[in-house]
Amino acid sequence: MIVSQKKPFEEILKAIGPSKKIFIIGCGECATTCKTGGEKEVLEIKNLLEQKGKIVTGSTIPDAPCIASQIKAHLAKNRKAVSEAEAFLVLACGLGVQSVLENDRNKTPVYTGCDTLFGSVLDVTGLIFSERCAMCGECVLNITGGICPVTR
Repeated sequence: MIVSQKKPFEEILKAIGPSKKIFIIGCGECATTCKTGGEKEVLEIKNLLEQKGKIVTGSTIPDAPCIASQIKAHLAKNRKAVSEAEAFLVLACGLGVQSVLENDRNKTPVYTGCDTLFGSVLDVTGLIFSERCAMCGECVLNITGGICPVTR
C-alpha cells in the first residue's frame, strides 16, 4: 500500500490557480484506506472548491487510478464532465497522478491533492500503517531475512 497525506487546501488552490472548472479523481484502494482520496474526501474537497467559486464538473473513484485500464475506463464513462473540466484534481499517490496525466487524451492539466509518503504494510486492525519499503530500487530482502535495512 502507498501511504499518502492530504495537501493543505490553500496549497491545492494555489496549484489549481485560475482554472475554474475542476474534475476530481479519487482512489478506491490506498488513498481510501489512508482517508485522503475516498468518497468522503472527494465530497469534502468538492465542497471546499465550490466555496471558493470553483465549479466541480464531476468526480470518479477508480479502484486504482494507477492502473491505466481503470483510469481510461473512468475517464470514458465520465466523458461529458471530463471534457468540461479545465483541470483534474487527483486525490491519490503520485502514481495515480502520473497515470491520469499519461492516460488523458485531452491533455488536461493535472494537479495533486495528496503528498505520497511511503510504501506500507497495514496491520490486521486496518488502523496502523507501518513503513516497510523506501522503494529505493536496491532491494536486499533476500539477504536480510525480509527486513528492509533502509526503513527498519
